Amino acid sequence: MTDLFSKFDPIIAMREGLLATGITDPFGLVMEKVLSPTTAICNGRETILLGTYNYMGMTFDPAVIAAGKQALDEFGSGTTGSRVLNGTYAGHRACEDALKEFYGMEHAMVFSTGYQANLGIISTMAGKGDYIVLDIDSHASIWDGCKLGDAEVVPFKHNDIAAMEKRLKRIPEGAGKLVILEGVYSMLGDIAPLKEMIAIAKENGAMVLVDEAHSMGFIGPNGRGVAEDQGCLGDVDFVIGTFSKSVGTVGGFCVSNHPKFEILRLVCRPYVFTASLPPSVVATAATSIRSLMHGANKRAHLWENSRVLHAGLKARGFKLGTESPQSAIIAVIMPDLERGAAMWEALLNEGLYVNLARPPATPANMTLLRCSLCAEHTEAQVQTIIGMFERAGQAVGII
Repeated sequence: MTDLFSKFDPIIAMREGLLATGITDPFGLVMEKVLSPTTAICNGRETILLGTYNYMGMTFDPAVIAAGKQALDEFGSGTTGSRVLNGTYAGHRACEDALKEFYGMEHAMVFSTGYQANLGIISTMAGKGDYIVLDIDSHASIWDGCKLGDAEVVPFKHNDIAAMEKRLKRIPEGAGKLVILEGVYSMLGDIAPLKEMIAIAKENGAMVLVDEAHSMGFIGPNGRGVAEDQGCLGDVDFVIGTFSKSVGTVGGFCVSNHPKFEILRLVCRPYVFTASLPPSVVATAATSIRSLMHGANKRAHLWENSRVLHAGLKARGFKLGTESPQSAIIAVIMPDLERGAAMWEALLNEGLYVNLARPPATPANMTLLRCSLCAEHTEAQVQTIIGMFERAGQAVGII
């Protein structure tokens, strides 16, 4: 009998080989207590968090927490139903209203996760006979949305404008076309040339979806993302985002100005057949989104943190994913997985948590230590982080 687990044997062997060196499991960390957006108790000691997506530090915002507690008291712990049945509470509509106001758009749909937002919108909009043109480094949720929808998928080299245009021009006349891009790509923290790409997509009759998960809240004059920052938000047909990053809770959404958008509430399977978010979650999300509308000072401080960390690590000899800081993500490239894991553990022992990212999730089979900065990191914490990297890097032999 065929063992259905045999396909995972290479990954099992890699993990077992890594753990055989005596290293702490980098994918099994438990946070025993979270103290603030930037600190937690890990392995019994206070640790600086540099591996969360809590970009704007909203998880401990007093107004956000108060809104969640009030909704829990007034509406209970869950909805026990999907949005098209009994799962739409006043809070879901209030959250969608906040999103429409935040983006200045006519329509908003809230999903139970950001993953489901991509899965739902992509699979519903592009089906058999349609074509999806997307960046090869797109997030797993985007690829899975493509698979579910059964459209023809045409990938192009990462951020390559000419390659994207060539693929668009090869699509048969009259076919439905959807171009999918991301504002910030989560592994290296680099941004897309959205303005040029969206212009080419429109010239070739394609609709455009932009995932702004890693840019919402802090990139752009109003925190609406890279499309806003590059002056092309009005040309985007669908913006996908998540609540699990800058908003500081969980959930996903899509906003749009398309006049027929509301029909998606009846035809989008990951929306129709999933229980809706608990009232406490949408209450925290709505409160956080409205706060982010006035987050200019936080955005400025986050950008300063990103510049200082990038410059500090670069000056000490670390190889980084981008020549200059483009987002709140600073990727530190490791020579290989074993030394990357050793560096991860050395940093944890210093009192710093970062993400260890490995193939196949990473581009070009790279091993990365991915640092995600927060607007609540102080200047002193950022300097402490640079010192921790320097000591750990010297101990492991990375620098």
